[in-house]
Amino acid sequence: MVQEIRTVEEFEREVLASDVPVLVDFWAPWCAPCRMLAPTLEELAQEYSGRIKVFKVNTDDLPILAMQYGIRGIPTVILFVDGEPADVKVGLQPKAMFETAIARVLGE
Repeated sequence: MVQEIRTVEEFEREVLASDVPVLVDFWAPWCAPCRMLAPTLEELAQEYSGRIKVFKVNTDDLPILAMQYGIRGIPTVILFVDGEPADVKVGLQPKAMFETAIARVLGE
């Protein structure tokens, strides 16, 4: 299940300090492509359960994180490994694009 990050402290704990790769969707409720991407991210969260975590960050609620990671367009999905961005996808992307990036960081 994709969970929402609600505070900077939660982001630091769940994403930056994670011992597994973390896929983070920077989105906003008014963004149609963001809503279209949501089911894909849910599928990835289920398929890779236990191997990666998937979170979403509402850029309207946490603009400081959007600024920190240079988010200029949404949806932007960043794959974090050891607290550092390892892959960035901007805009609505097919599931296979995320699967390729995830497989690369998992060594599959």
